Amino acid sequence: MNKTVKPYKDIEAGKKEQVEKMFDNISHKYDFLNHLLSMGIDRGWRKKIIRYLAEYRPEKILDIATGTGDLAILEAMKLQPEEVVGFDLSQGMLDIAAEKVRKKGLEKIIRLQKGDAENMPFDDNRFDAITVAFGVRNFENLEKGLREMSRVLRPGGITAILEFSQPEKTPFKQLYWFYSKNILPFLGKVISGDASAYTYLPESISVFPYGNAMMQILRESGFEPLRFEPVTFGIATIYLATKK
Repeated sequence: MNKTVKPYKDIEAGKKEQVEKMFDNISHKYDFLNHLLSMGIDRGWRKKIIRYLAEYRPEKILDIATGTGDLAILEAMKLQPEEVVGFDLSQGMLDIAAEKVRKKGLEKIIRLQKGDAENMPFDDNRFDAITVAFGVRNFENLEKGLREMSRVLRPGGITAILEFSQPEKTPFKQLYWFYSKNILPFLGKVISGDASAYTYLPESISVFPYGNAMMQILRESGFEPLRFEPVTFGIATIYLATKK
């Protein structure tokens, strides 16, 4: 199990409550900061997920940690499913997602719902596909969250997880960590007003399992891992797994 890192060191609350507070705090600047700090690369990562899912032709998709809805919207537009459920712990993020969904005219396809990914209100085997972009790292209990994902995914269904990982090659590894620990928190504080949120990001990445370690955790949580693909020098990794 990975070491627990929380966003706010001066608040006596569980990780789940702190993560909810953090995303509520930064929701008004999240999209701007996300694309600025990643230099727009994150858009290409999400498009890769869509290409992987396309061959499975999922009709019912669950997008966990949907945030402001970017991946859920992309799924609705590109995969033409019957239903996409965008699920998130933060109401602040969901409020922004709802406005984006409305502007795209996708209210009949995308349904947004607040809730805890480690205790979801969905029936067993409910979805054909589950996606999570930058969300599993924020689970309070990673294994519990993954087991819950497995529960609501139908047998043979596909799961695609996009999560930050750790570059391993010199000199990109050193450049990345300098940026993450110095420039990113400074810009995050100035623009969002929440310094802790962007200090938490590199700290949480540094203790989170990635690569083969993450594949083993997926296997132990009810999935049959298919493959993983590091993207952009290993800044992030896409994990694909099916339900046993």
